[in-house]
Amino acid sequence: MKLDDKVCVITGGASGIGLEIARCFADAGGKVVIADIDFDAAEKAAKSLGEGHMGVNMDVTDPDAVQQGIDKVIETYGRVDVLLSNAGIQIVKRVEEFTYDEWRKVVSIHLDGAFLTSKAVLPQMYAQGSGTILYMGSVHSQEASALKAPYVSAKHGLMGLARTIAKEGGDKGVRTNVICPGFVKTPLVEKQIPEQARDLGISEEDVVNKVMLGETVDKEFTTVEDVAHTVLFLATFPSNALTGQSIVVSHGWRMD
Repeated sequence: MKLDDKVCVITGGASGIGLEIARCFADAGGKVVIADIDFDAAEKAAKSLGEGHMGVNMDVTDPDAVQQGIDKVIETYGRVDVLLSNAGIQIVKRVEEFTYDEWRKVVSIHLDGAFLTSKAVLPQMYAQGSGTILYMGSVHSQEASALKAPYVSAKHGLMGLARTIAKEGGDKGVRTNVICPGFVKTPLVEKQIPEQARDLGISEEDVVNKVMLGETVDKEFTTVEDVAHTVLFLATFPSNALTGQSIVVSHGWRMD
């Protein structure tokens, strides 16, 4: 699976899953753009990949910042071939405990950010007659869990956005797909373990073994490498035969 100098923009790419995907893309021959709200971290991550890669400053909830970031990519490379909307956060509470600002923050980063970055790259992709837009969904794009109302709602929304763009962009050479990981042991997930233990009144061990991994076939976390290889597969898939779809990467937690 080769990217052959394709220009790949990854939001939230300075750490975690995004950074592992950036490494995978670079190893496959892509020119990687790390778009992150932490510009210093984005530049550092891009430099760690070697020559030909770039960091850009981007708050995915700010329409002007998104457009300026994508404009810089096009000015530098002349095209955008792959967009991975990956930026995200998590806040764990019961529905009645969420403030509206907390709800909006989670939904805005995940769903509004996907819309804004897609809107910014689509004219270029249509002009060049090709492009791939990928969204970092979740098993929670397909089913719900307690304590994650805005996250689950936003991840469900990504499915609708991907399918709509697949319909609109298919005859213009643009395809969209959603990657739906299970629990990946990143700092984002590790932070949830004590929070869920407190809110559910169970031990942290039970959160891991029963809540997070209870439905998997092997009681194993999904790894960042598992996700990165799946994203690379979708980024390099050669046709519209695979568009508007979701691929679940969850050790059997969710089977479709």
